[in-house]
Amino acid sequence: MDIYVDIKALNNSGDGSQGNPFGTITEAAQIAQPGDTVHVAPGVYREYVSPKNGGTEDARITYVSDEPLGATITGAERITNWEQYQGDIWKATVDNSMFDPEYNPYSTYVYGDWYFAKREKHVGCVYINDRRLYEAASVEEVIEAKPWPHSWVPEEASYKWYAEVNGDKTTIYANFSGMNPNEEMAEINVRRMCFFPKETGRNYITVRGFKICKAATNWAPPAAWQEGMIGPHWSKGWIIEDNEVYFAKCSGIGLGKYLDPENNHYFTYKKLKSPTQMERDAVCRGQYHGWLKENIGSHIVRRNNIHHCEQGGIIGRMGAVFSVIEDNHIHHINNMMELGGAEVAGIKLHAAIDVVMRRNHIHHSTMGIWTDWEAQGTRITQNLLHDNQRPEFATPLDGAMGSEDIFVEVGHGPTLIDNNILLSDASLRIATQGVAMVHNLICGAFTSVGAGTDWRYTPYHFPHRTEVMGFMTILHGDDRFYNNIFFQRQTKASLVSRFPSGRIEEEERVVGTHVWDHYPIYEDWIKQFDLESETPDMMKIAHAHFDKLPVWIDGNAYLGGALHFCKEQNFLFDDKTDVYVNIIEDGDEVFLDTNLADAIGSYTAQPIETETLGRVFEPNQRFEDADGNDIIFDTDYFGNKRTATIPGPFASLDLKDKNVVLPTM
Repeated sequence: MDIYVDIKALNNSGDGSQGNPFGTITEAAQIAQPGDTVHVAPGVYREYVSPKNGGTEDARITYVSDEPLGATITGAERITNWEQYQGDIWKATVDNSMFDPEYNPYSTYVYGDWYFAKREKHVGCVYINDRRLYEAASVEEVIEAKPWPHSWVPEEASYKWYAEVNGDKTTIYANFSGMNPNEEMAEINVRRMCFFPKETGRNYITVRGFKICKAATNWAPPAAWQEGMIGPHWSKGWIIEDNEVYFAKCSGIGLGKYLDPENNHYFTYKKLKSPTQMERDAVCRGQYHGWLKENIGSHIVRRNNIHHCEQGGIIGRMGAVFSVIEDNHIHHINNMMELGGAEVAGIKLHAAIDVVMRRNHIHHSTMGIWTDWEAQGTRITQNLLHDNQRPEFATPLDGAMGSEDIFVEVGHGPTLIDNNILLSDASLRIATQGVAMVHNLICGAFTSVGAGTDWRYTPYHFPHRTEVMGFMTILHGDDRFYNNIFFQRQTKASLVSRFPSGRIEEEERVVGTHVWDHYPIYEDWIKQFDLESETPDMMKIAHAHFDKLPVWIDGNAYLGGALHFCKEQNFLFDDKTDVYVNIIEDGDEVFLDTNLADAIGSYTAQPIETETLGRVFEPNQRFEDADGNDIIFDTDYFGNKRTATIPGPFASLDLKDKNVVLPTM
């Protein structure tokens, strides 16, 4: 059945027919059944949509904007009763009945487990003509309009707001820098989410072609309920495609965890167990809450433009398993730098079991892709990542994390990273093990090699399942690096960050695999175990059970000063050729401007496939696809067939001056 919605019918009692449509999407969402399509006419829909029903695998429920990006679902309301307070400062008072009785965005702080910044920012926000204002701590700060020193966009950081909640009223003061808010589009956050089921298990829903924006989502760490402006809420088989998702206070798309009152921000509220222990609890409790391949995940998130969200573009723990995240443009995440903690990235997933992230363009974000815990069967392929680093002019925010294109943390693998273009100053933070990097262009350094894990033993799973096989600390190593190009694009040897608190961080900025020089190769590692003896001395070899795992490194090219692994046998080293790799943006297209061919010349390496990479140590799992099939790395970044095996993500380096890397949305 086709159901129709048109905002112009808001004041009529429609029946959902084409000639007599509903005025709200919510009305349609209350009656839609498997197989139905909800057609939404252009307009701004200021409502929270909670679908009452889900579809089935053979009969989805589809919500579609009939004009692509013509229908907007927003968590904001327009405010038109502004009064001039002083100069450019305006004041508006609203009744608290506008908000959820238990969730006033202007008295609710952004806070929770793994939030490291100061607890001073609220989930509310003020907008003028689609420009976000920065939160101030007082009316005086609004008047002063002093720029926020941590912002990546300092010219915008003088736009300020401040709110006071008294009784049943909320008063907002705002500096609109000379604009009259009653004559412009001035809005405030009102609703927590835009399109998100209140109940779990609303399966097989498609949401296509909407603008989804301006919701007061709160911090979404792994041992908590993980909300987003849009998301499936612990369901299966959603398709979120062709949408523009922007201006989430925290998370844009939430693919995360169930709500478990006994383990919801436990550390924040009770403090008696470490937040890491509560993450382990969350994994085990997940089985009780139906965390199985048959019930959860298998979503498709594709061709969305996700931007200007302040925690993450796509966030999720456990709920994203077996999903595909592809062809998305994710950019300008956490650029206001009002929020800081361990959950900030363009894509931040815990337990990305058999998740494929491919052909995404991620840039100008505090972090690109972050796979935390249980990145098992995860594949990150054919992505373009660049400019994912704090600008030098922006003061580091106390509580903010570092910046990398990719961060793989405390997992046991297999995590496969292949055919990507990584152009930021740091390509991979690798506080983990069981990673394979194959045919990438890597222009940034590796950081946290052998560090950043401490006592955080984490789970691993039966291959291609969610059931837990075991737990183990991170030994580090068990990594493979084949047929990559390493290019020292930046000249810095290290990055030193000085925080306002006085804390100083220094990170490696020399590109290459030299950071594994103190790791064993397999032949040396295996000798420790006395395999020739029928009665090996368990205590004698116990140290080997907790020592570094081996690495396999071969067939890589090192250019512009990048350094190689000391035991690598087959590699190309060239620090003489003047190599350049630059990103050029031209309208809706992005180009790679490079002369890599001048340095690579006729050098070739060996073809790589699943059997070459072997099995990762703890789960004893191969680098294979989700169905257990071999992967043969015979296609490149563009999907072209390789006729010769050369390092890097391209089948051929016979490149023109401008080569389309990825069309932006």
